[in-house]
Amino acid sequence: MMDNKMIVEGSLQGVEGGFSFLGRLPYYRGLGLSMIEDIQVSVEGEALPREAIRFAVRGKTYTLDEMETCYDNRWNFGEKATIIALNGGLSAGEHAIGFAVRYRVSYLPFVPTTKDTKNLALAA
Repeated sequence: MMDNKMIVEGSLQGVEGGFSFLGRLPYYRGLGLSMIEDIQVSVEGEALPREAIRFAVRGKTYTLDEMETCYDNRWNFGEKATIIALNGGLSAGEHAIGFAVRYRVSYLPFVPTTKDTKNLALAA
């Protein structure tokens, strides 16, 4: 339903040691960061290791391991978080970026994973 809105168009940027893009949580209520079980990022279909992913929201940056015990911050519905991938960087041009989020919701009998893939251009 909201999967195709997860990656924000035109948000790909180079950062020191990698790249970043803006991502949205496709769950309608928002979640505490400790309820985000995993974030996966891929480039051209190749998944990056968990240790290479960082998550930033409202001026704070977390590793995925740090998010597991973060009980005082949230990712709200529609809020644009910065997803940082430390992969050594991307060349200028268009890249297929994949973004998946696995999260925990107490009343669901399964652990949902939502994903989106978009072709984003990195300026020279």
